[in-house]
Amino acid sequence: MQTLIAKDFGAKIIALWTVFLLGTLFHTQLALMPLFHNLSVAESHAHHYVSVNTVMWLMLMFFGLPLLAILGCIFHPSRRFRQLHFGMTLIYTMLNLLHLVIDSLIAVPAYQIVLMTLLLVVGLALNAVAYGWITAGDRATQNYRIHSS
Repeated sequence: MQTLIAKDFGAKIIALWTVFLLGTLFHTQLALMPLFHNLSVAESHAHHYVSVNTVMWLMLMFFGLPLLAILGCIFHPSRRFRQLHFGMTLIYTMLNLLHLVIDSLIAVPAYQIVLMTLLLVVGLALNAVAYGWITAGDRATQNYRIHSS
């Protein structure tokens, strides 16, 4: 029973992380679309405070952690992993909310705001499913102990 529950939640989490990563990738690509129409792309102000190399490493980490989370859901769905994973989903949701607020304040194009809002909703769904995965796993373990006594 516990294996079936883990697989069901794992499949949902993998699907949500995949949607999130595709949306994030599209968010990045959407910002570059003006280049394909010979329009200029505004230069980021972060380059004055942080090196481009640092930004690239941070982006690798931002994309890489969900990839590792997907692998963890498949190969290591332990209680400890589920707890760490839930914490990670909360951090990503807060980062997405912060990004949405900043994008709104600096007046990025509306299509980017819509996409960031969609990513925030996917993140909230990921939070809910990840939390459900923790509690369902605990209930399954408890039910197994009750029935096997």
